[in-house]
Amino acid sequence: MTRRFEVGPLLVILAAIVLLVSLFLDWYGPVEAWGVFEVVDVLLAALAVLALLAAVGAVAPEIGWVERRWLPIIVLAIAVLIAAELIDPPPTAAEEDPSTGAWLAFAATVVMLIGAVLSVGRVSLSLAIEGRDARRRVPVVDNRQDTTDTAAVPAPGPAATEPTRVQGAQRGIRE
Repeated sequence: MTRRFEVGPLLVILAAIVLLVSLFLDWYGPVEAWGVFEVVDVLLAALAVLALLAAVGAVAPEIGWVERRWLPIIVLAIAVLIAAELIDPPPTAAEEDPSTGAWLAFAATVVMLIGAVLSVGRVSLSLAIEGRDARRRVPVVDNRQDTTDTAAVPAPGPAATEPTRVQGAQRGIRE
């Protein structure tokens, strides 16, 4: 049995989980995203959950609550928010440099973008779960004789290189 897994939605699922975890890590100095941002943290969490639901819907359509076609738009909105917060930090963290949570969110966003592109292209990974059958030998097929024209001609050997009596007699007449 061969099972196909779409690579794009799987990457988006993993990256959305990493983005949600990064919101609880330090973003600017010792302050996490929930303490630094006013509304952006809630938007990022909501968009990460939407991306997660859209990606799950792409993998298993019977479970999906968000349609697959919204996945690239959601991921693009996440990328814009993350880029805006890294380029122009909030006023409460103006003197602080981005910390672990911010860079982890950026990496998750890049992986989400790659996953969204692969999702649009429907790139999939196929896995064969069962083993391969070994070739069985069939005596009738393995012992068959060659039927081509070259099979009728005897192979040159010591008997074929010696002149026969008829060939010797014909040489004597010609000489």
